[in-house]
Amino acid sequence: MNPSVHTPPWAAHGGTDAQGVAPHDFSSNANPLPWPEALRQALASADRRHYPAPGYEALCEALAAQQGVSARRIVPTAGSSEAIRRLTLIAHLQGVRTVWVPQPGYGDYAEAARALGLRVLPCPLGEGAAAVHAGEPVLWWLCDPLNPTGRLLSAERVALLAAHLPELPQGSVVALDLAYEPLRMAPRDDAAWAPVWPQVWQLWSPNKALGATGVRAGWLVAPAGLQADSLVQRLWQLAPGWVLSAEGVALLQACLLPEVQAWLAQSRAQLRLWRDDLQGLLKAQGWRVAPTDSHFFLARPPEGLRVDAVAWRAQGLKLRDATSLGAPGWWRLSAQGPQAQQALARALSPVSAQAPVHAPSPDMHAALRTVCSAPATTESGDLP
Repeated sequence: MNPSVHTPPWAAHGGTDAQGVAPHDFSSNANPLPWPEALRQALASADRRHYPAPGYEALCEALAAQQGVSARRIVPTAGSSEAIRRLTLIAHLQGVRTVWVPQPGYGDYAEAARALGLRVLPCPLGEGAAAVHAGEPVLWWLCDPLNPTGRLLSAERVALLAAHLPELPQGSVVALDLAYEPLRMAPRDDAAWAPVWPQVWQLWSPNKALGATGVRAGWLVAPAGLQADSLVQRLWQLAPGWVLSAEGVALLQACLLPEVQAWLAQSRAQLRLWRDDLQGLLKAQGWRVAPTDSHFFLARPPEGLRVDAVAWRAQGLKLRDATSLGAPGWWRLSAQGPQAQQALARALSPVSAQAPVHAPSPDMHAALRTVCSAPATTESGDLP
């Protein structure tokens, strides 16, 4: 690699690296299952010859109808990472100087804050918010299911969140990242969340769930109320022209199709089996596996075992070192299919290379080839 080329702060992300795509990539949380035909056709037929409508009116109406809100509350984004930066800038412009981030958690929240010279602190959920913010407005980031643990906030912690929200000073912004909601594998406590939804910004980006991370597309749902209206207007003003490409529009429209929703449901079932197989493989080799409510999780190798990420990458294997996610010593792995798990088994131990892995049934495999979900309940964030 040319040392003169600038390395962006997000280079530590999972997925494609300077060597390309790893044949057996446990580092990315993207859905590894083959696309449904409806999604394939939608992306193939995206109109690349013309600009999308600059206001994305039809798309906003469709997304709003799916989520049961006014289209005025929908703001298209080029995915969650772009939304994180735009929302952080908006909060900064209205006087926010402190940002609360989950620990462990996705690094883009803190990166966006530090780029603007803002102070970054761990989330105070579980303590009195008033004692932490000292009367100053804050930007509060939440993620559910949480990256990198895959866990959901329990009903008790959601109740704490609901109690904290009225204590926040005027000008505070609370944002909930729902990137992994479509592949959530445990029930959400709707009653506990009911008072929270209208008070927070929701970030949606279905490209991971759809296995299309190369298409950058998502949307924000603004909180209810007049105060959010002015921020919505400013978010539109700060967006680059045509923030969503033709492919981005096609992806979000396809996400709403019944056949794509059915494929997502089938994906959750298959990924649950593969996740359980993967956890069993790691436990058999002495790894400590943290609980999860998603298709990805954290695992810690046994004492004395050093994961040689460089050597494994040369063998076509890639795991996500969770140090940059606030969990040093842990690795994040996502559910992958039989071939990838057999390759990992060979790297861990020749004896375990024959461990059984649930392959998709012929019927399931066919359905997966021919066919974003709305708002599991355990503690979120704390490693066992």
